[in-house]
Amino acid sequence: MSRPKKSLGQNFLVDGNLQRKIVGLLEAGPEDEVLEIGPGRGALTAHLAGTVGRLVLVELDDELVPRLRKRFGEVPGVEVVHADILALRLEELTEDPAALRVVGNIPYNITSPIIFSLLERDPRPARIVLMVQREVADRIVAPPGDKTYGALSVGVQAVATAHRALDVSRQVFRPVPDVDSAVVVLDPHRPTRVVGPLAEALRELTRACFARRRKQLRRILRDAYGVRPEEADDLAASIGVDPRARPETLAPEQFVELADRLPATLPHD
Repeated sequence: MSRPKKSLGQNFLVDGNLQRKIVGLLEAGPEDEVLEIGPGRGALTAHLAGTVGRLVLVELDDELVPRLRKRFGEVPGVEVVHADILALRLEELTEDPAALRVVGNIPYNITSPIIFSLLERDPRPARIVLMVQREVADRIVAPPGDKTYGALSVGVQAVATAHRALDVSRQVFRPVPDVDSAVVVLDPHRPTRVVGPLAEALRELTRACFARRRKQLRRILRDAYGVRPEEADDLAASIGVDPRARPETLAPEQFVELADRLPATLPHD
């Protein structure tokens, strides 16, 4: 049996009941295509193989790929891809990315890049179910005003409905990690206006704001975008907020509206 590799952030899920619950959150049936990111030894795969229309397993580990192919390669509809998920486009894996359902117990050191690789694209998958570090789950689902609300919260919630479905003890992994985990379910909005230039503008705006989260919106717009105070006040009023408000009080929808109204220039430091 392959030993977990610390360099790849591997911690294998060994609780069968929890495995079934996670797979159930996908709500995937015999007509669906499913992408599993980092299947590892196949804990979740065993509950998916043969039950969905097509199952694509993307695994980076050189030692685990042949094991997965030996165990699941003969199951109809299962395909094992030896690759880094961050180096792939969904169009390389499926003809219909918008219908794809994605699941994974992903390495915690690349959680945000994986989430945004799935959400900062058009079209987005139909549903995404991911095991993440519990503190990251807190940030993903945090409401405006919460101490953990930030750029990750806005970036996800602006394009998807997010909820934490399960809290997961560290004791159900081998080796036992140093942190507890949670399973989050992301359902991308259909339709969504946050694509293309607006998506890029939103990303730049949230970075600029939360890098200056203790400053008022008026000051942030002046410093980051060169907007004059009276213009900043008008922009704030147009999205229904006080220009003295701080970034953590703005809802994701207000960030989207502000990004859409800002001058078509990138922020500067």
